[in-house]
Amino acid sequence: MSRITRRRFLSGSAAVGAAAFLSNTNLRALGANEDVRIAIVGTGGRGSDHIKAFSKVAGCRIVGVCDADEDHLGKAVQNAEKAQNGQKVKGFSDYRKLLDDKEIDAIATATPNHWHSLVTVWGCQAGKDVYVEKPISHEIWEGRKCVEAMTKYNRVVQHGTQRRSDQLWYQAYDYIRQGNLGAVQWVKGFCYKSRPSIGKTTTPTPIPASVNYDHWCGPAPMEPLMRKKLHYDWHWVWPTGNGDIGNQGVHEMDLCRWFVGNTTLPDSVMSIGGRFGYDDDATTPNTMITYYDYKPVPFIFEVRGLPRKAGTDAMDAFGKLIRIGIWVQCENGYFAAGEGGGFCYDKDGKQIKQFKQQLGASGHQETFIKAVKSRNPKDNPCNAEVAHLSAACCHLGNISYRCGKEALAGDVSDAVKANPQASESFERMKEHLVSNNVDIKKTPIILGPSLTIDTKAERFTGEFGDAANKYLKREYRTPYEIPEQV
Repeated sequence: MSRITRRRFLSGSAAVGAAAFLSNTNLRALGANEDVRIAIVGTGGRGSDHIKAFSKVAGCRIVGVCDADEDHLGKAVQNAEKAQNGQKVKGFSDYRKLLDDKEIDAIATATPNHWHSLVTVWGCQAGKDVYVEKPISHEIWEGRKCVEAMTKYNRVVQHGTQRRSDQLWYQAYDYIRQGNLGAVQWVKGFCYKSRPSIGKTTTPTPIPASVNYDHWCGPAPMEPLMRKKLHYDWHWVWPTGNGDIGNQGVHEMDLCRWFVGNTTLPDSVMSIGGRFGYDDDATTPNTMITYYDYKPVPFIFEVRGLPRKAGTDAMDAFGKLIRIGIWVQCENGYFAAGEGGGFCYDKDGKQIKQFKQQLGASGHQETFIKAVKSRNPKDNPCNAEVAHLSAACCHLGNISYRCGKEALAGDVSDAVKANPQASESFERMKEHLVSNNVDIKKTPIILGPSLTIDTKAERFTGEFGDAANKYLKREYRTPYEIPEQV
């Protein structure tokens, strides 16, 4: 029986003490010239990227890989050994057994979202440092538990929002905060990324024979697979994914929160959206607007999965500039940034400054290994606290959406007309839907309530508080549970 499973049978202070003792037995002081021995957990698309990236980082050696899909696992072992000139790599199908291996110093996880926090908390308890892919959490409560575990066990936890390792953003932030464009008025984030239908099923899809479905589901309900594909399309159903606001969007969400300059959750949040253009097995929205009431600078986030118009593959671009990125509006100009860099413009739209992307393919992984070796918090550009707040903003938007009710476009316009930024975004959203042959006079739109937030307790208050608080923490499936006291 693995150590993680045994911990289930402990209770109260004894459980905490046992976890602390067991974590200390796995600690290893790294010499200046010693390699950090890392294991990759979750070896699909993004996990394969981690194998490529970490194999190129000096002072790092991949010693293990873990996946609930035996086909993925076998390929990952081969790819990791090939990338490291034949050095042997262990394969694990059960993450709990990996945690017991004292030859592993650190973990990089690219599992589906519903596993991210559990991998992080269990990793910290086992005395291992953790690089966790975005978003750090599937729900807000467990994100805070990651912060607590990082602090309690003195672990390096770094989030996969890579822009935090790129000097472009620090330079742009400093330039704007120095007042070169005047005071910041509002910020907008955009995730306009093509997301076609995942198809429609009428009966459960058989689980691939190579998959241990119990391990794959982990803390999520172990239910029949009601979609065509197990892998990747988990992003678009609530038990395992967070929609595109929590997939691609968390990168841009992190930038929005960074440029707003606040270090808490907002005072309130409100979402509008729906799943438009096709009928499939997904449950997350493919079109959404979320307003975050930060003071004095609010921000809005927009998600679009449909193209610019029906019959094309091209995506919309805000201000003809931004498909995936942010827009920072200031008194005397604006900053617009996408995948490749950022630009400052004056009031007349004349470009006055450029910030170029500087991060290499393995740059964020390099900063993680540096932080693991130095144990200096300043070497970690995106720790669990930063990660938690940005991921939580994604979850806040989804919670307002999930608490919402159907309304027609005219009623939504009336509901947001007092908010100029939300109203402007919604008017463009209506134009976008019409361009995709959506009849907005007849098609219901989800109008989420404005949810007020106790930013210290990280809970909802007010009229819709009880309904919203139900989404803060999932029902964990035994034994894949994050404890109240990490």
